[in-house]
Parts: sequence; structure tokens; C-alpha cells
Amino acid sequence: MSFWDHLDVLRGNLFRAMGAVCLCSVLGLSFKELLFDGVVLAPTRSDFIVYRLLGWSVSMDLINVEVSAQFFVHLKAAFAVGVIVAFPYVVWEVWRFLAPALYEREKKPVRMAFGMSTGLFYLGVLAGYFIVLPVCLQFFMNYTVSDTVANTITIGSYMSMFFSLVLLIGVVFEFPTVVLVLNRLGVLDRSMLRKGRRYAIVIVLVLAALITPADPFSMFVLAIPLYFLYEFSILLCSKSIAKSEAGE
Repeated sequence: MSFWDHLDVLRGNLFRAMGAVCLCSVLGLSFKELLFDGVVLAPTRSDFIVYRLLGWSVSMDLINVEVSAQFFVHLKAAFAVGVIVAFPYVVWEVWRFLAPALYEREKKPVRMAFGMSTGLFYLGVLAGYFIVLPVCLQFFMNYTVSDTVANTITIGSYMSMFFSLVLLIGVVFEFPTVVLVLNRLGVLDRSMLRKGRRYAIVIVLVLAALITPADPFSMFVLAIPLYFLYEFSILLCSKSIAKSEAGE
């Protein structure tokens, strides 16, 4: 196939993937009350399951200060629903595009990595929703510089933190998948990852700072699981090599 043929195939894969995301976004548009009252805004209430289990006192009243803000917040939330629900199909479309370029011996481990990517993405989303976001909200909503200053949070500010700490963390949790694929393709090995630990710490901190709001607390809350993902990637490479050697 020529370059333009590959580009045409890629265009088809991307079109179908985006179509699936848009189709699944209809769920977010159709079930507005369930989406916001049941999921998105649940961490703003004191009866959120994490707060009840840990005995935390967290509650926040959101306000809207822009005419069109709530409409666009709904659109963004619906799109996030589309990405989350359609993610397995998006991964499958990526696999369909890459599979013809792989050797037969490469297809099995890479297919396994792509299968693992869906679980890691959902694990990241759950970690962001049930761990990182509640911890950050508990800290910031109970922190004041003076009793005379009240926390008045806009819906836009909350949603910005919500998307950063839930959806993007799900994407970042794909790191072990990328490492495993590169390892099986011979681009990366565990010795390179072990030697790069000191650089990984710096990169993790920078990445956490970019994802989270501009504060050190939430940055470190996110940086800890991200570094564990790096160590998990080293373990995956070790097991992958061991299985390969056993097969030979």
C-alpha cells in the first residue's frame, strides 16, 4: 500500500472512532440529571460515598456567572461520557490500523497490550474520581486564609478540575500499555527504564503539574500513582522478557 492508501485507511479508522464517541455522547445529552446529580456533582456533596467512609466533611455550593456556561459544561460532560463509553471501540480501531504492519510474532503481545489498555483507562478514571478528586476537594474546601473569606466556586472552575483529575488521569494510566508495546517491538527494554528512574521522577512531577490545577498538593497526590505506574511498567517488561525467553 502507498502512503496515501495508508492515510485513507487511517482516515476511515479515525472517522469511525469519532463517530462512536459522538454517538455515545448522546447518552450524556439524554440523561442530564443522572449524569450531573448522580455522577459529576456527587463529589460536591457531603453524602458522597468516599466522604462517608472516611468521615470527611466536604460540601460545596456551585454558582454560575456566565450566561452560556451551563450549556457548554453539559456539552463537555457529554463528550467526556462519549470518550469513556466508546474507549474500547476506539482502541479496537487503533489496533485495526496497526495490526497489518506487525509481524505475526509481534501481534500476540501487542494485542494483549491493547486489551490491557481498556482496563488501565477505566482504572485511571476510577482512581481520579474516587481517590484523587475527593482528596483534593477535601483539602481545598477546608483550607482558608481567614474566616472572613468564603469559598464560592463556579461551575466552570469545578468542571475544569473534574476533567483534569478524572479523564486525563485515565489517559495517563495508558503509560504501561505504551511501554509494553515498545518493549515487544524492541524499541525499549527494562534496563533503559531502570536507568531512567531519576529522569522519570522529574517527568512525572512535570506531568502531574500540567494535569492538575496550579497547586503543589494535588500535584503530589497525582504524582505518587503515576510513579507507581512507571515501576509497574518495569515489572511488565521483566515478565514480558521472561515469557519470551521461555518460549524460545
